[in-house]
This record gives sequence, structure tokens and C-alpha cells, in this order.
Amino acid sequence: MNGTRLSDIAAQAGVSEATVSRVLNGRPGVSATTRQVVLSALDLMGYERPQRLRHRGSGLVGLVTPELDNPIFPAFAQAVERSLVQHGLAPVLCTRLPGGAPEDEFADLLLDRGVSGIVFVAGPHADTTARMERYIRLVERGTPIVLVDGYSEEVEAPFISPDDRLSAALAVQHLVDLGHERVGLAVGPRRFVPVMRKIEGFRRAMSRLLGAIDVEALICHSLFTAEGGQAAAGTLLERGCTGIVCASDLMALGAVRACRERGLRVPVDVSVVGFDDSPLIAFTDPPLTTIRKPIGAMAAAAVETLLEGINGAPPKHAELLFQPELVVRGSTGSGPLVNR
Repeated sequence: MNGTRLSDIAAQAGVSEATVSRVLNGRPGVSATTRQVVLSALDLMGYERPQRLRHRGSGLVGLVTPELDNPIFPAFAQAVERSLVQHGLAPVLCTRLPGGAPEDEFADLLLDRGVSGIVFVAGPHADTTARMERYIRLVERGTPIVLVDGYSEEVEAPFISPDDRLSAALAVQHLVDLGHERVGLAVGPRRFVPVMRKIEGFRRAMSRLLGAIDVEALICHSLFTAEGGQAAAGTLLERGCTGIVCASDLMALGAVRACRERGLRVPVDVSVVGFDDSPLIAFTDPPLTTIRKPIGAMAAAAVETLLEGINGAPPKHAELLFQPELVVRGSTGSGPLVNR
């Protein structure tokens, strides 16, 4: 390996070129942690490890995510990678695509690569109709796993989630405070745990703040896409909603489009709230009020929890819930109650 590559790897790992050389040549005088940091830098930069340094548990961690069209997922993957590198580990990213390889195949592929553990993000573990055997098998064979954005009683593993009930409640509270009394919820398919929790938080907040109203007529299910948000918002607008809470920022952008198609102004006529606080969402037109998902804290917790398993701790069937935050921007404004 020439000097240029050595300097690149040294810069990536934050060590000297001499240290990189000692690691690559198997020489003593380097701590286990530093050695792992150098090997992770090698992996991240796309260089092949020397044959003698390839072995099972080689500092690789599997990261299985949904398709990356929703910007919150690449942002989360980047946060996980940042945390892994700090611990001398590197991610192997697998993205689930429609019609692509199922999660089972990704798990087998990652195990063949000798990963030390796997983080699953918003996978079938969030689907109440899905079979959980894939995760149960991994736990039984001793593979450390962490499951993000979803929960199942069947899987004896740690889960990392935002508090979806609180997310919906924060959005409803914000809109009611602005004077909106007809607030709708645009969410994904009912079978997913985060959707069920958002609905629960929405119902409770609406009942507490607005009393006895027909809440069920104000909940509309669609896809977690801009097109899905547009369709759901269209239905909610027909039902008289002046405030719309969306289950993702992409859905919220679709909701804004639905308003404009009907000649309605956001936020003058209709207020829209998203969820995630995805990258660049502050630069939309109008800038989107949203519920910020704490992806940095969630990613760090996922890595720390996975490391406990890698270091031999028995798997814990527990869920860590992370507090969301309301971020007010330009897509919400005064409702009809204020103007009375």
C-alpha cells in the first residue's frame, strides 16, 4: 500500500501513518481499540483488508434500512455510522427495496460477512401482521441485534423508538393552541406499530383538548410518501380540516400540494405539521413545522446497546423511548377559532 493511501487512512482514523503501517503489517505496539479504528477506516474507504486481518467479528456491523427515498433513513444511517466509527466499527448497509431481497436474505448475507451484530430500522418488526421468526432465530443463535422504530412482544431483543404517542399529542396541542378545532391525522397503514401509537396519541389529545367529537372521521390512512400524504390530505380537507398532522415529512409535503391544488394557502387557510425533521425540510416552501425525531440520540443508543450484546451481555427485551420535539416553522398559523 503506497504512502498516499497510508496518509488517507491515517487521516480517516485520526492516527499517524506509522500506526497504520503497524496495524496493516501485524506489528505490536498498537492498542486493540486503535487497531480496530484503523481497520474500520480501511473498510469505510473501500480498501480490502490484508488476508490475515480478515476474520469473523472483524468490526463490521450490519445496518438494514428501508429504501432511502425518505431522507430520514440516510440521515439515520449516517448517524449510526458516525457512532460506530467512534467505537472502531464500520457499517455494512443493506437497503430493502420493493421487489428486492427480503430481510432474511440480508441477514444471511451479513452473517456470511462475519458481522458482529445487526441493527434493523423500521423493518417487519414494526408490522403487527409479520412473522417474527427471522429475529427470534438470530437471537437464539446468539447474534446481537437492535430493532429501531417498531416493537414486538415476541422478540427478546432491545428496541429503540421515538415516543410516537407524544409526537401526535404535541402536534395536536400546537394546532389547537393556534385555534384549530378540526384537526386531521394523515398516517400510514394501520398495521404498523408507530401508526397505531400515533393514532392513540392523536385520539387522547383530541379528546382532552376538544372534547366529544367524531375523531375516527379525522384519521386517514395512506402510504408514507408525498403521494400518500396528498391523497390523505385531500380526504381530510373534504371533511373540513383546517389543521393536518402527518406521519412523515414526505406526507406533509404531499399535504401542502393537496392544499394548493384546491386553491388553499398554507398556513393562511390550512396548517400542516410533519414528522421527522428530515434534512433540508427547513428550506421547503413554506418551511415545514414538524415533530423532530431525535435520530442522533437514537442512533447512539442503538450502537451502545448493540455493543453491550457484542461484548457478551445477554439480550434484554426492553424498549427505549426517545422524546420528540416540536419545531415551529412557516407551515402552521392561526386557525378559525382565533379569528372568531
